[in-house]
Formats: sequence, structure tokens, C-alpha cells
Amino acid sequence: MQMNKITRKIINHLTGRPKVLFLIDSVGALLTAFFLFVVMQVFNDYFGMPRTILTYLSAVAICFCIYSTACFTFLEKRFTPFMRIIGIANLLYSVCTFSLVINYYPMLTKTAITYLLLEIAILCSLSYLELTVAKELKKNNS
Repeated sequence: MQMNKITRKIINHLTGRPKVLFLIDSVGALLTAFFLFVVMQVFNDYFGMPRTILTYLSAVAICFCIYSTACFTFLEKRFTPFMRIIGIANLLYSVCTFSLVINYYPMLTKTAITYLLLEIAILCSLSYLELTVAKELKKNNS
């Protein structure tokens, strides 16, 4: 019950400040891209994911970072469709990452599996917030 109150407070706060959610998404995508492209590539022996896969995932994360940064910087109203786009994109990225974990499971270290599953959990939570805030914004604008 307490978690629902906390979640509701966060959603209400972000509904009043949707640009903050774009900023959070942007910073998170940048951190993901850095970790995938730099850290996991340099220390690949500790992770095991093929470098090409890491490069593709980091390129997608950079695209998400650019999109969210542009939304944060340029949008002044009509946040709903843009919030939905990034929310759905983050969910698709999570599904893709999970399928890669399954596909490359024999090659991955426990460290890689832990990191990737944690990233998926964070992204799913962020997607939930983005889609719920988009729904609240649409309801408030009606």
C-alpha cells in the first residue's frame, strides 16, 4: 500500500513537470550508452556479450538520448505523444535486451546477466512512469 502512495506521488509530480521525465530518460540513456560502449567493451572478458551487439545497443541508447534531449529542450506543450513514443521505445529495447540475454546466455558472465537484468528492470519502471504520465497528461488536457 505504501508503494502505491509513493508511486502515485511520483506520477503526480512528473505529470506537473513532464520535461523532467525526458531529462531523466536522456541521462539514463547516456549512461547506458557509455556503459555498453566503453565499460563493457574494454572489460569484455568480465561480461562476455559480443562487441558488435554492445555497439548496436549503445547506438540505440544514443538515439534515445538524442530524442529525449530534444524533447526536453524544445517541447513546450503536447508532451503526450512524445512521452508515449519513448515509453514504448524503452519497452521494446527491454524486450530486445532480454532476448539477447536469452540468446547469448551461455556466453554471458553472471556480472553481465546481473547488469542487463537490472537495466531491464529500471527501463520497465521508467516506461511505466512515462506511459502513465502520458495517460495522465492526456486525461488532464481533455
